[in-house]
Amino acid sequence: MPEPFDKAHRKLVVAPMMELTDRHYRYLARLLTRHTLLYTEMLTCKAVIHGDRSYLLGKHAAEGPVVLQLGGSDVAEMAQAAAIGAEWGYDEINMNVGCPSDRVKAGRFGACLMAEPQLVRDVVAGMAAAVDVPVTVKCRLGIDRDDSYEALESFVDQVAASGCEYFTVHARKAWLDGLSPKENRTIPPLRYEYVYRLKQAFPQLHISINGGIDSLDASLEHLQQVDGVMVGRAAYYSPAMLAESDQRIFPELAGGYEHLADLETLSAVALAYARYMQEWLDQGVRMSSLSRHLIPLFQEVPGSRLWRRHLSEHASKTTDAVALVEQALEYVTSDARRTA
Repeated sequence: MPEPFDKAHRKLVVAPMMELTDRHYRYLARLLTRHTLLYTEMLTCKAVIHGDRSYLLGKHAAEGPVVLQLGGSDVAEMAQAAAIGAEWGYDEINMNVGCPSDRVKAGRFGACLMAEPQLVRDVVAGMAAAVDVPVTVKCRLGIDRDDSYEALESFVDQVAASGCEYFTVHARKAWLDGLSPKENRTIPPLRYEYVYRLKQAFPQLHISINGGIDSLDASLEHLQQVDGVMVGRAAYYSPAMLAESDQRIFPELAGGYEHLADLETLSAVALAYARYMQEWLDQGVRMSSLSRHLIPLFQEVPGSRLWRRHLSEHASKTTDAVALVEQALEYVTSDARRTA
């Protein structure tokens, strides 16, 4: 069973990523780390209210602690969606004020809301009044040419008036015109110093930093300046890093894993996830939608290319998840036996 949610879990967070951080990835991540805080994909408040809640919000009991990220700007709808999320067992509700895509701009949520801090304040206040779990904000440094440090500080100051105590800042601005969401993850320059200054200006707030952070070493460096670190695609495409996070990031939390990202540990995780996959296969879920999260588990390990190829090529040809993973593991473990 997962442990109770605690502020300490915010030291390291896996970012919400569309089409990546679904319930199956989160289950795999939890096999690797007990303490790291996980996020859902972003869900619009309208989808949560009107959509298939079992599909959108369902999660395994072993996943916690998990944050539900919502997108929207209508106070009543966001409050209703937050309440639904809390009912479904999410430990925190986060408001997306950072996504730069045209779709969210047209829907009046995401990064464009940085131009409306008073609206964000009102939405957050409404959500907080509807739930008994923390309501938090994830934002950018700014948008377009309105990206000064002073603008960021003013935004946080106004939103914090809602009672919000937790902010995660992607240390890039968002260009809402001319750049794709992918380009917005890499082209605007990183300005970590803005986030550091923000923490100094608001010592009473919990400030986490996000953007371009791809290792636990870098995370530990940032933790000298801020309260938490959010890691994005590195945690998905190099998930083995999470196997060391409990020991390196959360040494003060009792009961954490003591292992490192060695071959034995990762193999055990792969087999545990294979048994989980089989449960879903038996319910009619496609193998590829489950096995895709396993593909990057082994990186820079002899035989990893064959591991990836085996999973990719054979996922659609079998209904035995354990056998699929056992066969793929032969490519990494047999090489290790030969070189031992």
